[in-house]
Formats: sequence, structure tokens, C-alpha cells
Amino acid sequence: MGLLKLRKNKKFSYTPRYYKGEGNPYEITHKFDEHRTTVGSNSGLKTKFNNALEDYKNPDKKANRRILIIVGILILVFLFIIDFDLSIFFSK
Repeated sequence: MGLLKLRKNKKFSYTPRYYKGEGNPYEITHKFDEHRTTVGSNSGLKTKFNNALEDYKNPDKKANRRILIIVGILILVFLFIIDFDLSIFFSK
């Protein structure tokens, strides 16, 4: 009767309708994972930090310039909020 045996699951040879045949159709990945170095099986915090620095030092100068402009604007907004006097940098 098999009171102590577990029932085996049924197996089906199902393939999705529009499956092209490359890779696993059920694997969920992000669109840009193959271009990133920070995604994957990194072992430690130091490795992750080093990979992020290498990714930041890429030759894409437009992205670096954009980041510097955003940081500069945020610093100026912060100085404006704390009411810092910028006139000390300018001579009369």
C-alpha cells in the first residue's frame, strides 16, 4: 500500500511555444548583466568594491562628467541650505 513511501512527481517534456533553443527559457536575468562586472558571484566585500571601482573607471567620459556635475550641484544645494557664505571665495 505504501504508507511510508512518497509519491513520485510526474515528468513532462514541455517546451514553450516560442522557445528559440538557446539557454534556459525560465532563467530570469537583467537586460545589462552581460555588460556589468559587479553582477555575479563575488566572494567578498573587497572584491565587490574593487569591481565597482573598475566599472567606474571605464572609458565612458560622458557618464563620469555627468556624475561630477550632479555631485557639484548637490554640494551647492547643500551649501545653500546651510546658508554658507560663498563670498569668501571671491575678491572685491
